[in-house]
Amino acid sequence: MSAYDQWLAEVPSELKRQKLTEILQWIQRSYPDLTVEIKWKQPMFIDPEGHFIIAFSYSKPNILVAPEGYLIEQFSEKIIAAGYSHGKKLMRIGDNQAVDYDLLSDFIETNLKVRKGTVGFWHKS
Repeated sequence: MSAYDQWLAEVPSELKRQKLTEILQWIQRSYPDLTVEIKWKQPMFIDPEGHFIIAFSYSKPNILVAPEGYLIEQFSEKIIAAGYSHGKKLMRIGDNQAVDYDLLSDFIETNLKVRKGTVGFWHKS
């Protein structure tokens, strides 16, 4: 069992595990150049240049989406319009909310463009 599969197996809620599996598989199909690594006890997608792109975790009531903090600020209005709440560095998708894949694409596509040719794992805001 890979670390990725082990992480998913430890998600306590079947509904949350299924939703996370769908999200992670969608990213792998949509962005095959990204690799997934378990870091800080969460799956993180890394671009071919070694930059952090997006990560996922969970809490009891939510799936937590963690792009770079500047993306939360940049897309704050879209996040709220989608019905999600957010903090400075993460967005929350409630267990009963649909996943807005267009918004996830916005996070990923923007971070890929901004990070192209830069140095370092994290974006320097």
